[in-house]
Amino acid sequence: MPKIVGLEGNVITDSRGDDTVEVLLRLKSGAVIIASVPQGKSVGTHEAVSLPARDAKERIERVIAPAVTGRDVREEKHIDELLIKLDGTERKERLGANAMLAVSIAVARAAAEVENVPLWKRLRMRKKFRVTGTPPRLLVNLIEGGMHASNRLMFQEYLALPRALEMRDAVRAAYRLYEALEAELGARGIGARAGDEGGFAPNIADPIMPLELIAAAAVRAGEEIDIGLDAAANAVSHSAWERETLYVEMAKRYPFTYLEDPCKEDEFVEFAGLKRRLKGVTIVGDDLTTTNLARMERARKEGSIGALIVKPNQIGTVEETLNVVTKAQEWGWGVYVSHRSGETRDDFIADLAYGCGADGIKLGTPSQGERLAKYERLLTITVYEE
Repeated sequence: MPKIVGLEGNVITDSRGDDTVEVLLRLKSGAVIIASVPQGKSVGTHEAVSLPARDAKERIERVIAPAVTGRDVREEKHIDELLIKLDGTERKERLGANAMLAVSIAVARAAAEVENVPLWKRLRMRKKFRVTGTPPRLLVNLIEGGMHASNRLMFQEYLALPRALEMRDAVRAAYRLYEALEAELGARGIGARAGDEGGFAPNIADPIMPLELIAAAAVRAGEEIDIGLDAAANAVSHSAWERETLYVEMAKRYPFTYLEDPCKEDEFVEFAGLKRRLKGVTIVGDDLTTTNLARMERARKEGSIGALIVKPNQIGTVEETLNVVTKAQEWGWGVYVSHRSGETRDDFIADLAYGCGADGIKLGTPSQGERLAKYERLLTITVYEE
């Protein structure tokens, strides 16, 4: 029986240089499985609580390890349920969502290795997902503002969605769009540092101009794209009317098809009103829903969204994440798996997105090692493991 014989927590640094937590799971066979968790800067108030990395390490070694040692690693669902019971709080305040998720991912990865199947396939075996056979669409964060950049842009992420159907072509498009945008900015004399997720952070104030720049970059690159926006409205001071006016203008002028968190995190009714007005745009909840079934239930009742963001560290275990995905798919919502602004090289979300049949995945730009690891994992899955 492939039993867990120990857990060790480590403090590592994420893509922003901040501390986060990693876990080493040891099996009786001698195998060591590693998992780490990211952390966000733009954090909704309804997310599960992540503890400081050193506290999370302590919870892993002193509380979680004694509880799971001796367990069969293939009992992923039961181990996740044990973690939830061991924590005993609604928002994971006792153990920390980061400590719990690191262990949960390590268990899922270990079970896949023991069974000699890819992780995405093991995840697919755990639930009945809506899988179409089409790989998740890439959402490439090319221009950053808001809390992810030191510039004057009030909105957080301006996204390019390549229309390429094959993952190999979509990843190639992501590289070409990034290079073309760099050239476009240079041609216009616009300097730009990098934002938290590897995108450009030009010091401009016009919230519509990034769409113009991305559209021009697509022409330079010879790529067909749609354009999206993560407004992250929690951090935007403009009124709901001012924001909506901008969204409507974007939809009129550009192939604008994706709009995430256009309203603040408790504005369920305002989300619904915008959804009715912007018929051709997918309205997506992130801070609104926080990978949380209770928040999703309210969003469904109000008719607030047509899709949601899935971030495992918002809820704390793989099992809860999978439950969120299956419920969203049952309701006919789109599912977009997402990284966080402070990332690690762990590529779990690539397997998650592919395994559950997600409609899309947000990975940032292919310009940081922590994000490149996930692009490369998607390519490995779709080219070699299908």
